[in-house]
Amino acid sequence: MSRGCQPFFPGAHTGVPPTYEMLKEEHEVAVLGAPQSSAPGTTTVVTIRSETAVPDHIVWSLFNTIFMNWCCLGFVAFAYSVKSRDRKMVGDMTGARTYASTAKCLNVWALVLGLLLTITFIIFFVAGSLMISQTISEVIKQYGGP
Repeated sequence: MSRGCQPFFPGAHTGVPPTYEMLKEEHEVAVLGAPQSSAPGTTTVVTIRSETAVPDHIVWSLFNTIFMNWCCLGFVAFAYSVKSRDRKMVGDMTGARTYASTAKCLNVWALVLGLLLTITFIIFFVAGSLMISQTISEVIKQYGGP
């Protein structure tokens, strides 16, 4: 293999400037390719993997942050979702899956804990309201009410 400089244009090494015909012929060879031979050629197939979709759960995390942010789990899940999206933009799919998995787990816990605490609050509120209304009705009866 020669490491010497090779001229771009034919005829450049002879000191003769290239003509229009020479340039046109080079252009045709570049566009059309080398002449085809009758010998069978080998074929190479390149498989390009398509971009796999990695869900980052950012909308779910935002919902948990705004509406059910018990123990700040929704906010932490939102932070992991943003990290997952950043990793996906960089091209680190393994890191994106890891952060997305953590965000999903935190979102599940935030949702379950938020629903349980909300239901418990509603039960206590209803029970407290019933106890207060019973106490008020007993006081009214005791002090000579109608």
